[in-house]
Amino acid sequence: MAKLYFSYSAMNAGKSTLLLQAAYNYQERGMRTLLLVSSIDNRTLQGEIASRIGLKQPAEIFARHDDLLALIRGHNADGEIACVFIDEAQWMEEAQVWQLARVADELHIPVMCYGLRTDFQGKLFPGSAALLAIADDLREIRTICWCGRKATMVVRLGPDGKVVEEGDQVFVGGNESYVSLCRRHWHERKLGNGGPAKHG
Repeated sequence: MAKLYFSYSAMNAGKSTLLLQAAYNYQERGMRTLLLVSSIDNRTLQGEIASRIGLKQPAEIFARHDDLLALIRGHNADGEIACVFIDEAQWMEEAQVWQLARVADELHIPVMCYGLRTDFQGKLFPGSAALLAIADDLREIRTICWCGRKATMVVRLGPDGKVVEEGDQVFVGGNESYVSLCRRHWHERKLGNGGPAKHG
């Protein structure tokens, strides 16, 4: 039975690397995959999923409000899809997550979503909230805080290196903009430099 999967973590846990590795395993066996990435992600070449360790693969871009069930159904009509992979799943709309559930339930195609669970304020992203509610299989991908504990939270840094307390939920950035921390050090805003982070 096809399932809807959600693999989630804080920043820099290797989500894209795991996605690309899983997609490669299908492709190596001659199975057709469909890789999708949010149009919001502009850190790399548009239409590409890339990992920090240099792995990359072309992907189709989807935007908010796109009907993912219709998109995937169209691709499947052109040739059977063995698995769908979604990167940056946190940026999906709730309706899109339900569309992916229908892909698993009605088209019998497994859907593997990878993304962040919470934003820099500790709040769930809409896509992540919906996936946590309805996905068949949840998997936490672990990374560590500077103290060695499991990192589950993230702080956003401004251009001056200070912790940003307010702002839009969606702000695309990498290591220069985000630091993953354990819950304690997220609350204390300690970045591991021997003292509390400066507040913006």
